[in-house]
Amino acid sequence: MNHLIRVTTEVELAHEDEVRDLITRCAQQVLASEGIDFDAFIDVTIVDGETIRQMNAEYRDKDAVTDVLSFPMYDFYNGEAQEELEYDPEIDKVMLGDMILNYDRAVEQAADFGHSPERECGFLTVHSVLHLLGYDHEREEDDRKLMRGKEEENLTALGLVRA
Repeated sequence: MNHLIRVTTEVELAHEDEVRDLITRCAQQVLASEGIDFDAFIDVTIVDGETIRQMNAEYRDKDAVTDVLSFPMYDFYNGEAQEELEYDPEIDKVMLGDMILNYDRAVEQAADFGHSPERECGFLTVHSVLHLLGYDHEREEDDRKLMRGKEEENLTALGLVRA
């Protein structure tokens, strides 16, 4: 498949190319592991804490800085589309949705959890793409376990294991 992961940054990053490559690799891994058999597009934007706080307040009624937000374009349930998907004629791909990443928060959380910023950024990307595909750790306990298992499988495949 010819998936497109577009990563744009609204903040300065010391290792921008490496961060873009990591996000792309992680998103591609999830799409491959989920057997997405159509050309998909995910739009990723890296923002600062204030921007993601405002978005979190506006779209989720949570006035707090968070690490990642996922905005799916289609209704999926645990990787299965629940509606007909349409190719966007401008990009000749199916737009799965948007991912908004607070990289500074990822770096802070990595330090808190005792692992690398790459592992945390990878986790947040995998987590977000799974949300775009209808996985939800907040639904039921079985759904939480399923999503956590898929996160770990993908991170292991990427070599981004916990330290």
